[in-house]
Amino acid sequence: MAEIVRMPKLSDTMTDGVIAKWHKKVGDKIKSGDLLADIETDKATMEFESFQDGILLHIGVPEKGTVPVDSVIAILGKEGEDVSALLNGKSVAKSQNDKQENVASAGAGGGKTSPVLPPNVEIVRMPKLSDTMTDGVVAKWHKKVGDKVKTGDLLADIETDKATMEFESFQDGVLIYQGIEEGKSVAVDSIIAILGKGGEDVSTILASVNSVVKQEETKIADTSDQSKKKVDASMPHETSSENSNSRIKASPLAKALAKERGIDLSKVKGSAENGRITKFDIENYKPGSVNASSKLNTLITAGTESYSDEPVSQMRKTIARRLLESKNGAPHFYLNIEVDMDNAIASRNAINAIPDTKVSFNDLVIKACAVALRRHPKVNVSWMGDKIRSYTHIHIGVAVAVDDGLLVPVIRFADQKSFTQISSEVKELSKRAKDKKLQPSDWEGNTFTVSNLGMFGIESFTSIINSPESCILSVGAIRQIPVVKNGAVVPGNVMKLTLACDHRTVDGATGAAFLQTLKTFIENPVTMLA
Repeated sequence: MAEIVRMPKLSDTMTDGVIAKWHKKVGDKIKSGDLLADIETDKATMEFESFQDGILLHIGVPEKGTVPVDSVIAILGKEGEDVSALLNGKSVAKSQNDKQENVASAGAGGGKTSPVLPPNVEIVRMPKLSDTMTDGVVAKWHKKVGDKVKTGDLLADIETDKATMEFESFQDGVLIYQGIEEGKSVAVDSIIAILGKGGEDVSTILASVNSVVKQEETKIADTSDQSKKKVDASMPHETSSENSNSRIKASPLAKALAKERGIDLSKVKGSAENGRITKFDIENYKPGSVNASSKLNTLITAGTESYSDEPVSQMRKTIARRLLESKNGAPHFYLNIEVDMDNAIASRNAINAIPDTKVSFNDLVIKACAVALRRHPKVNVSWMGDKIRSYTHIHIGVAVAVDDGLLVPVIRFADQKSFTQISSEVKELSKRAKDKKLQPSDWEGNTFTVSNLGMFGIESFTSIINSPESCILSVGAIRQIPVVKNGAVVPGNVMKLTLACDHRTVDGATGAAFLQTLKTFIENPVTMLA
């Protein structure tokens, strides 16, 4: 009996998916475990395997097509089996004639027009590799123009707001065009490369794509033409070069660089999609005569004020946005406590005396937090707007500083793991974070976060809650100070902890009780093993 294959939900935030590439065609024999398709989710492009044997009778979504989760993407069954009843009247031919239909509908006033491309030419666009990604950076090209490319070959490393991911080719061909330099950023869905047979006229291909874009822009402009005319009539007409430049498609960096060098953007030909001018175009612009003032602008004399601007990375943009949302959206309050670390130091020394074993104080804190959360489930929650979600699992996020900002890989089921297991995972995830090799599954799903600045000598600090969590623990440095024990002043080792709480879900007494339990576990690590 025929079996429907539906768009899987491959991440917690995924609502729809894109068929990046079909690895099988209608009529092919499929075995369980065969690679069926590459599916682009909101976080990454993943391989999708068949879970059964059969003949691929129907493909319901064309390559590059987007459908909601649980939609029919294929049907498997016996050879010659009638699947019309399963399709409920949907045309099988639609997926095969998608481009032609799009062109026809656009000509009739509806839908998008597809560019007419030469045979075997494929436009490669900037993929959307995370839920928060709006643009991406090509960190490294692994192929150059003229190279032969096979399906599955590593095409480029793409830096998103969360990590650097490998981007593979979904077809065979020759790389005939690179639309972005290494280290440069473009918006999601922008052209980054073109694959073909070799020898194609790239300018013609780009012109075809740009022509379609202009048609779409014209349609949009026509719908509001009358309102625009009214607005324009009430506005003064400016003819300054600055205003002229603002209407030219150019990146902010290109505009700034052009202004610095005294270059008229109207005289610069853009190499990016839709003729957009980039930094590369400005740097390689050769005017008929050199503007003397541009040279003077680059000179720095003694006593002259100066500064440099560094482009904001994708990661930093996301950190800024999410922290602002958390700070403004969640009513934070903070609880502080001091912990006696004498027993913890002794316990750590005993553990590290075991050959090939290395446990940090942060590993002890992570374990203690996980065990304490099991005792205080009301802290292991999230605010969901109209409900409070309580988690039965305990996933501890560990804040890791990287060059561009901060990543929070996750130790899953931390309460069920030993000190050494936690230590090993933290080391591995930290290394991958710094190498920008984390995958979406490595940073998703944390229910509580630990941030430690003690290694930098910071005594105490407050952290912003990592939404949608309700709490984050800030861990300070261990300090040796005089303390009172049994009525006598003696040297002691203390550490300050600060718990930031979302008051919508966690009250003061709830947070205080959690801290008291946490203090007990850290001061007596052996109790965590009971």
